[in-house]
Amino acid sequence: MAEAVKDAVKEVTDNVKNLAVSGEAKPKKEKKAKKGAETGDGRPLELSPPAAFIDHRVKIFEQLKAKYDEEIAQKPREKIEITLGDGKVHVGESWVTSPADIARGISKSLFERTVIARLDHGTPDETLWDLERPLEKSCKLELLDFDHEEGKRVFWHSSAHILGEASERRFGCDLCIGPPIEDGFYYEMALPEKAAVESSDYKPLETIVSSIVKEKQVFQRLSLSKEDLLEMFKSNPYKQHIIKDKIPDGTFTTVYRNGPLIDLCRGPHVPHTGRIKQFKIMKNSASYFLGDANNDSLQRIYGVSFPDKDRMQEHLKYLEEAAKRDHRKIGKEQELFFFHEYSPGSCFFLPHGMIIYNTLNAYLREQYWKRGYQEVGSPNMYNSALWKTSGHWQHYSEDMFTFEVEKEKWALKPMNCPGHCLIFGHRERSYRELPIRMADFGILHRNEASGALSGLTRVRRFQQDDTHIFCTEDQITEEITQLFDFLREVYGKFGFTFKLKLSTRPEGFLGEISTWDKAEAKLTEALNQFTAEGGGAWELNPGDGAFYGPKIDITIQDALRRDFQCATIQLDFQLPQRFELEYMTSEARPKTDKEAAEKPKEEKEKHDRPKELAEAENEVIKKTPAPPPGYARPVMIHRAIYGSFERFIGILTEHFAGRWPFWISPRQVMIIPVMPAVNPYVQEVQALLRAQGLHADIDISGNTMQKKIRTAQLALYNFIIVVGAEERENKAANVRNRDDQESQKRGEVIPLDEVVKKLVKLRDERRLENKI
Repeated sequence: MAEAVKDAVKEVTDNVKNLAVSGEAKPKKEKKAKKGAETGDGRPLELSPPAAFIDHRVKIFEQLKAKYDEEIAQKPREKIEITLGDGKVHVGESWVTSPADIARGISKSLFERTVIARLDHGTPDETLWDLERPLEKSCKLELLDFDHEEGKRVFWHSSAHILGEASERRFGCDLCIGPPIEDGFYYEMALPEKAAVESSDYKPLETIVSSIVKEKQVFQRLSLSKEDLLEMFKSNPYKQHIIKDKIPDGTFTTVYRNGPLIDLCRGPHVPHTGRIKQFKIMKNSASYFLGDANNDSLQRIYGVSFPDKDRMQEHLKYLEEAAKRDHRKIGKEQELFFFHEYSPGSCFFLPHGMIIYNTLNAYLREQYWKRGYQEVGSPNMYNSALWKTSGHWQHYSEDMFTFEVEKEKWALKPMNCPGHCLIFGHRERSYRELPIRMADFGILHRNEASGALSGLTRVRRFQQDDTHIFCTEDQITEEITQLFDFLREVYGKFGFTFKLKLSTRPEGFLGEISTWDKAEAKLTEALNQFTAEGGGAWELNPGDGAFYGPKIDITIQDALRRDFQCATIQLDFQLPQRFELEYMTSEARPKTDKEAAEKPKEEKEKHDRPKELAEAENEVIKKTPAPPPGYARPVMIHRAIYGSFERFIGILTEHFAGRWPFWISPRQVMIIPVMPAVNPYVQEVQALLRAQGLHADIDISGNTMQKKIRTAQLALYNFIIVVGAEERENKAANVRNRDDQESQKRGEVIPLDEVVKKLVKLRDERRLENKI
């Protein structure tokens, strides 16, 4: 949920940018709400009369909209070319022809299912565009429906505005922000007298939404000055804060109107509210303004919407299945882990959970050995000078746990990369050593907001399968190609496929643009090679790179078709420069004895300089001396596949619904006696299996055999071995397979030594299929 909060704040921040303006269709007349309508609790459905600020906003909007329409009418009309994805060119007129005109010209059904337009995809001018907003110049045009990621976001963003209108009409509240999120949308608001939203408000709000949808209120876009915005939202302290804090003086930004609602918004939106055929409020909660616990407490209402009834029903079924698979529920039932209020966001792994954790760890260590990785260990806390040198203090300090040691600022490490730079730089390096693939399973801490913590998926204390590859520029493409092979190997073991996105230079980046261009070109080369070898197409994600370098984001899809980002590959030219890392090239001459003797002094000067520059907290080391002749800077590749162990275990728990593959299962075998007389044989079988490292349990309690079997089935043991006198005499076992219903009544009788061999083979081959 922390990502949703950050995305929401970013959405608000993005609204402040100067945007082009254009004409829209005139709104339809609003229908008056029914008077005297009441809800089940005796309260009126809507406030009557409406809140005064609504009429105030509308008057300002209508006055400025009329002026804007006059300006647009004076715009010169020119012929423009609109190129569709199939290459067909439509001739239109600037400030007149809209994407909706093009869609309607092709077919009515295309127009009705299209949510939004995208212009000039893949170019610096790429932008989303309202369907009914006239085009201003020649462009490439795409028509996106609800199934497209961007179409879905716009659909849910428009739905949030509808929820905002309904909330204002029912509560007379001050709206804050209302963004789309991964599974719908929400709107934050402050109710009069700091009242709380109740579940009894859901039905009345949905009733108001139904009337809004029937009215087919047109979404209208208008660009306003900062001064006009402050006047328009003068009664809303939250909008006032956003406008004053985020919008520079003398600039303009956009608002959108539907019916009586007018909201500060970048847009775009669906053509009208009638597009939202299915709408449901899912839940409500408390939140803080802009996600800061020091700010006012607000109410947040979550909803979801769809263009048809079938999709809504499918979504509700999906939510039902997702609830059954919730890793927090399964974690409790299978005694894998728990959390405690004395250490929020820090997981207590129980013995069965540690079996999964250690198995995942052992698998990676095996792969590291095969692939030439070297494991290191590094400290958990560092002086702030390290983070200032790396740039993390300037960009990340609010998300770190900081404290004082001997009157100096220190922090628990939230990542391993600066420490690995110290390891690389602690002695002279040669090109013959490269690439160095440095792995670290160290404990990390990040100061996540308490309201953002969510089971294993968002924690404060965690461990990553973190590695950093130090290599030459010539080795980049080969190293990344090998990482793609590593991804295939690991994700294939869990039945995951993956998709790749290249995230490029963001705002607030470190370093020179030329360095970024070079890094992005290297990643593009590796991705194109991956695609050429049959690895699937990759996507561009502009402006979403890390502040120190571009990255490849890898998303996996689980059994419910949900996407998760776990792995990341980040190319970094900045940290090696900031830490003045270098290696001897093949042209370097050997140092003389005198130079070698002076080395400690040289190293002191080299490493003290960044520390001195970092004394000022806001100092950014932009340039460092070039390496001496015969030396070069390494390139650093940040890489994780699981991401954090905690989050990956949470994803796996829900992916498998607690039905773990044998090789990773904490409950591999349960051995049950037919009668007490064979209890010694039960213990003998257990000892034999445990001697092979298999997780075998026994049930020699006083319960009936059938109850023991049922208990083991509910616990999802991969195999249940039932033994009686016959099996004891023949040194055999009756094996029941969790995933084979035919074996549940009476399993197959197999010689015991054969059972052991087959189980060991199943574990060692790490097969997904639960079959021996």
